[in-house]
Amino acid sequence: MDRPVIRLSRVEAAYEGERAATLRDIDLSVREGELLAIVGPNGAGKTTLLDVIDGLLPVVRGDVRVFGEEMGPDAHRLRRSIGYVPQDLFFSPSTPYLVRDVVLMARFGGLPPFRFVRRADREALAEALAAVGLAPLSRRPIGRISGGQQRKALLARALAQRARLLLLDEPTANLDPEAKADIEHLVVSLKDELSSTALVVSHEAGYLRDHAGRIVTIVEGRIVTDRPAGKGGSG
Repeated sequence: MDRPVIRLSRVEAAYEGERAATLRDIDLSVREGELLAIVGPNGAGKTTLLDVIDGLLPVVRGDVRVFGEEMGPDAHRLRRSIGYVPQDLFFSPSTPYLVRDVVLMARFGGLPPFRFVRRADREALAEALAAVGLAPLSRRPIGRISGGQQRKALLARALAQRARLLLLDEPTANLDPEAKADIEHLVVSLKDELSSTALVVSHEAGYLRDHAGRIVTIVEGRIVTDRPAGKGGSG
């Protein structure tokens, strides 16, 4: 039997300084190659779930395993295989990095100490930028491109990283309809190209029904439904 890419067992989690748990009694298993949609009201715990899976938030109790290994704040090697696009991450016009710099950051975790970027890293950068259509803008400051283009740059970073697991928190938030459609298409194509597993937090219910295999609904820190997409689920 194939081992799940993600397995959470009786997980409870809370942010530092908060008395009440944000996630309660979470059991979740995700198979390799799945596209899982996570929906629910604001403050339900959707982003917290991604933070737990990525090891950014330690759990109060329970067990979190990614690729069969225990995940936690010190699991740096595991996180090299995870591409995480956080919610509402946009760069201000004064951000000093170029588009190519932001994408190339995905390769730094695999470099030995005191080593420069390798040819393979430059090739991965070029392929990722071309895949999302940003090659002509590679030397433009990241803060001087549109919000939709910034999202594409973050997806290119996951592609350059060759991420085996994608965690995408509202990847189409605050974008115009055309940019949303572009990002939605890229999410699916990127997942397929990498043969990755993807968890997407989104309110785009129509898109989820079209492309997600499952929809998980979280309310007040608990999973209340976990069903195949298109079987009565909604955002």
